[in-house]
Amino acid sequence: MIHYNFRKAEMSETTPIWQILQQAIIRRKKDGSNQWQDGYPNPDVVQKDIEKGQGFVLVEGETIIGYSAVIMNYEPAYDNIEGKWLTIDDFVVIHRVALSEQYLGKGLAKMIIGYIEDFALQNNIYSVKADTNFDNIAMMKVFENLGYTLCGEVFFRGSPRKAYEKVLTKLD
Repeated sequence: MIHYNFRKAEMSETTPIWQILQQAIIRRKKDGSNQWQDGYPNPDVVQKDIEKGQGFVLVEGETIIGYSAVIMNYEPAYDNIEGKWLTIDDFVVIHRVALSEQYLGKGLAKMIIGYIEDFALQNNIYSVKADTNFDNIAMMKVFENLGYTLCGEVFFRGSPRKAYEKVLTKLD
């Protein structure tokens, strides 16, 4: 039985996290995408995520196989949505989801998002927001399969991004 764990990243883990993000940056380029092709994300971004307690890793045993930033109630770009969010309450933001090359196609992006939804509920937050590049078909499918609603467009570094939100059900 494979055992996965999703936990806060530690500063000593920036190198393997950055390696996973670099693989994802190369994959996006090979897919013909301009997403993540402008020097973002970079090692400084990962370091800041971890310093702020916002960097999370998916691990199999001791091996880091995935990464995501999980941010509570803060994403200035989301204030200027072209469209409308489902809620105006507290929210968790998903950014920088990336998986190790050898772990693709196993449903682990969905697993990471499921862990983030659980994290939100544990903090009494019932909204999860995310965005992705208009040509990141795989990530759009993940959001749609997990019940996220396309709410409009937001802009990062001058590029439009599809903005999604899911309203979570309160735990009894």
